[in-house]
Amino acid sequence: MVRVRPATPADAEALACIGLQAWQRGIGPFVPAHVADRIRADNPFRPFIQAQGENILVAEIDGRPAGLGAREHRDDVITDIWVAPQWEGKGAGSALLAELERQIAGAGHDHARLQVAADNQRALQLYLARGYEPVWRGVRADPILQVPLEKIGLSKRLSGLT
Repeated sequence: MVRVRPATPADAEALACIGLQAWQRGIGPFVPAHVADRIRADNPFRPFIQAQGENILVAEIDGRPAGLGAREHRDDVITDIWVAPQWEGKGAGSALLAELERQIAGAGHDHARLQVAADNQRALQLYLARGYEPVWRGVRADPILQVPLEKIGLSKRLSGLT
């Protein structure tokens, strides 16, 4: 069973490792080697998790962190869902998505929005299966990667989730 809870400072290093592992699997193959090397060396998940604090959600399976999710600005945009490769397909991503949607609806928003790398088919299929619909597709400058990346913007109408 998957349990979703707010992150604590004690989770920070495990979540940074999960974020990096998931990034390497889902995005890493689609960026230039020098970008992947920089991300591996710098692990931008560490400062992100530290800055976001309890705004980060943790998905646990068998009492162990399996994934993380966030809405950086506490608005209707889901900015991050990352699941450790060994926990893919076990419900962590779906549980994080459901909790983030519940939070968005609880804040009074009627839609949830997110972006996904167009080549990250596993994540894209999760979002489509959970009712998200594409609303745009294009190349966007990624501020962390510092390279353009083809992305798909998706939206889902929320109802009855508060």
